[in-house]
Amino acid sequence: MESLDKMANIDPVQLGPDSKFSFECHKGVKCFTKCCSAIRITLTPYDIIRLKKRLQLTSEEFLAIYTEPHLLEKTDLPMVTLKMGSDAKESCPFLREDGCFLYEDRPTTCRYYPLGVATLSHKEGADAEGFYFFVNEPHCLGFEEDKAWTVREWRQDQGVDIHDEINSDWTDLVVRKRSFPPNIKLTDKAKEMFFMVSYNIDKFRRFVFESTFLQRYNVDPDVREKIKNDEIELLKFGIDWLKEIFFKQTTPEEQAQATAGKNKADAALS
Repeated sequence: MESLDKMANIDPVQLGPDSKFSFECHKGVKCFTKCCSAIRITLTPYDIIRLKKRLQLTSEEFLAIYTEPHLLEKTDLPMVTLKMGSDAKESCPFLREDGCFLYEDRPTTCRYYPLGVATLSHKEGADAEGFYFFVNEPHCLGFEEDKAWTVREWRQDQGVDIHDEINSDWTDLVVRKRSFPPNIKLTDKAKEMFFMVSYNIDKFRRFVFESTFLQRYNVDPDVREKIKNDEIELLKFGIDWLKEIFFKQTTPEEQAQATAGKNKADAALS
């Protein structure tokens, strides 16, 4: 988590899945829920799917009530963060006196804490072991507890491994866009499509099934049935579609060459 008033102390030590640490958070710890205020929590697509279901809201309703839009640095991609409360502490909207009232469906960032993740990609050629680090906030007393973990055990216990698996294609797409040369920009329409697929799964379903989408794209009948009834399958389908349409499944160098060729052609016609 990133504090809005000051950055948490990031331990420069790189951790792997078998790195060991002691930590526990519970109501008996004096700092309980202090990490739930004045923070910036970036929401993933799977976070929103789980949260909107828990709150019995549509995607549009959840986005309007609980999120704030941003552009992700170095990618120019639209992202959303959880909107904090208007109280003096800027508390998480899901925080109550006895803790998070939707703890079972909490966001990925909350599940990782007190760990941070800096894995570059989930795809082939990437470091499959992962890159983790500690987020040491001055108020946190959880490290004084005796409960021992490995990073792998913590991820499994918190359910973050499932979140990462479902978000992996989306994460890879974001990381891939970050590697593109600065002169390669997405159009406003492309950003709108990215936002819809990533965060507004209800709108994307309507886009697929209530427009001419299925007339323009050959989608296997079995796939149609899956994505019509399963939001996770629909999300995965949408991410694959974004990669094909916007990134053309090519490298940044190939994209740059294509852009240069187009510019030359435009110049010749002018």
